[in-house]
Amino acid sequence: MTASDEDVYRRAVGRMLWLIALLAAGGTLVLLFWRGWKWGAGFVFGAGIAWVNFLMLKKMTDSLGATGRKPPSTGSVVFLGSRYLILGGVAYVILRFTSISMPAALAGLFVSLVAVLAEILFELLYARN
Repeated sequence: MTASDEDVYRRAVGRMLWLIALLAAGGTLVLLFWRGWKWGAGFVFGAGIAWVNFLMLKKMTDSLGATGRKPPSTGSVVFLGSRYLILGGVAYVILRFTSISMPAALAGLFVSLVAVLAEILFELLYARN
């Protein structure tokens, strides 16, 4: 039985979202007990931004592959194009005016990258043709 490309994509995205959540929770707990609440809050903040960014990229790729759907509106195109400016602005304001740890927030931004790399390794090791 061969799974369709859509099913493979859906399962891969599900695994990545699950791993992002797992890494965010684990990293937050480790930093919370090791370095204190400022580092835990910074990591969970960075991981939250990584989660939102991953979901926005998923939405964009889903809209590229969709057939028979209406084209995206100009507002959504502008929003997706400026997502890094928006996320960067939100991060700047929160990090500038709170006492959470900036290095921990930067580390949290990498949870989606780690999840994608883990998914690549998973597919390389367990892919069946």
